[in-house]
Amino acid sequence: MQVCVIGGTGHIGKNLVQMLLGEGHAVTVITTGRTPIPNGWESVNVIQRAYRRGDAEWATFLRDLAPEVLVDILGADAPGVYEAVKGSCQHLLLCGSLWMFGEPRVVPTPEETQNPCGFEGYARRYEEMLATRERAQADGIAFSAVMPPNICGPGKIPLDGRGGRSIEVHRSHQRGEPVILPEPGQTLISPCDAWDVAQGFFLAMGNREAAAGEIFNVGSAYALTARQFIEVYAGIYGVEIPIEWVSWEEYATRVSPDPGAHYHFKGHMCPDLTKIRTKLGYIPRYTPEEAMARAVDWMRAEGML
Repeated sequence: MQVCVIGGTGHIGKNLVQMLLGEGHAVTVITTGRTPIPNGWESVNVIQRAYRRGDAEWATFLRDLAPEVLVDILGADAPGVYEAVKGSCQHLLLCGSLWMFGEPRVVPTPEETQNPCGFEGYARRYEEMLATRERAQADGIAFSAVMPPNICGPGKIPLDGRGGRSIEVHRSHQRGEPVILPEPGQTLISPCDAWDVAQGFFLAMGNREAAAGEIFNVGSAYALTARQFIEVYAGIYGVEIPIEWVSWEEYATRVSPDPGAHYHFKGHMCPDLTKIRTKLGYIPRYTPEEAMARAVDWMRAEGML
């Protein structure tokens, strides 16, 4: 297959490209240039270009590429991308997020709207994703989407104990400094290695008929409670990390007023993997603990810790 990956040098994309190269596919990668090109990509057609929503030149550029399969990991403009490639593309795959379904009513959470998404960017992208799926189905073009939870592993600073992705907070974990968490500490968090996110795309491409029209969760085989999440970091860093338990109101005041930070310790992030296991044979390679350890090893190798 001739496959184009938008965002192909990022933590998800580079894993997917390696899988595609291993199967002998012709791969074009579009990158903004913010992340380095991995070694061993001599056969990859790497194009550095800005990704701008609503840019007519960008649309013409994509149309001229005429990819057979397009994977858009950045996912900033699904309707525009679809319109540009619909003349050649046989399978369009988008990357979303478990957050797009809104705060869950069901845990583990299936691939359907739970509540209105409280984050404007995610809400818009989800609406556009669903509209693009309808258009693709009407035009007879295969469409699939992959919805990861908390992405982890090498290449991305992992979620920290304050609900963000901060090197400074990870350094405080490394020193064994206390963290503040909202009671009762049973919120579920699902760190998922970027390799397993890439695997979702790879399996969908290899099983186009089964994947057509589908939105798939990906994730680790199980989730961690907030308490377990901190305990895993304590084990990785070889320290004790004391936890101070507070009410939600006190947490928002003392830790962060940012709803995005709160959400990690309020709304369960635990995807139901039944569909992707059944339809595509998905089996996560990495446990949450392994994904977190791999991310910390990467930060150490990069000199961040």
